[in-house]
Amino acid sequence: MKLSVIVVNRNMCSLLKQCLPTLIRACQDIEHQIIVIDDSSTDKSVEMVKTDFPEVSMIVNEQSIGMAASRNLGTEKAKSEYVLLVNADIISGKKTVEQVVQFMEGHPDAGAVGVRALTPRGRFMPESRTGFGRSWATLLKITGLAKYFPKSRLYKNEERWINEDEFATTEVDVINGAFMLLRRSALNKIGKLDERFIQFGHDIDLSFRLRLAGYKNYYYPRTYILNFAKQLTSKFTLDYIRKFYGAMIIFAGKYLFKMPEIKVPGIPQMFAPKYEIER
Repeated sequence: MKLSVIVVNRNMCSLLKQCLPTLIRACQDIEHQIIVIDDSSTDKSVEMVKTDFPEVSMIVNEQSIGMAASRNLGTEKAKSEYVLLVNADIISGKKTVEQVVQFMEGHPDAGAVGVRALTPRGRFMPESRTGFGRSWATLLKITGLAKYFPKSRLYKNEERWINEDEFATTEVDVINGAFMLLRRSALNKIGKLDERFIQFGHDIDLSFRLRLAGYKNYYYPRTYILNFAKQLTSKFTLDYIRKFYGAMIIFAGKYLFKMPEIKVPGIPQMFAPKYEIER
């Protein structure tokens, strides 16, 4: 099989209902399977999927286990050359999936690829280009880990750089987890997602591990998704603070005292690779 699409849902019934038809349409010319992992929803998500989308495979978690662990359940069930991780609150363009699969097939050095994300109003979302927001950028600068993210240009007027290159296909450090196409052979090599990242940070960690293993991550803006970026909990709740900032602590602790080495053929030590752009 060419492609497995993994969608994790938790209490996003209405958004999932509009997401799935766009994914089905975008995958119609590709040999594929779509797997929905419901992470213990209390709304009508499970019933909706079973009734409206019987062709979609489903895994139902009796208790919530988090985004990373749920995605691992899906990838374990997936039997395909590529694995697409998407959030339940996105809408795919008609040719988006087909185009990114074609891109991966033309770039055998790629471990993962992401696309340009827009808000429902059509505004460009910079995090689709960088893979993380300002809070993570600040953490990387403070800890000194920023040197391992050279393509994010964290010390070089990043806002202006992001705007200039919104439409440039380029190698990046991090793929945003809202839409992340992975090469299965690369995923097999680096291992499953780190389940300590319950909701946030697992995409950053996974992208970083791909680069450590010698793969490249690409941003491909010639197609797009709409991302509603819906939060299940307010940013001012204790649960959100614990998961979001807890992920930062886990990431810093995982790499701060262990000097990573980017594996580049013929080069024994980590170095900052040149910035590559395709027009």
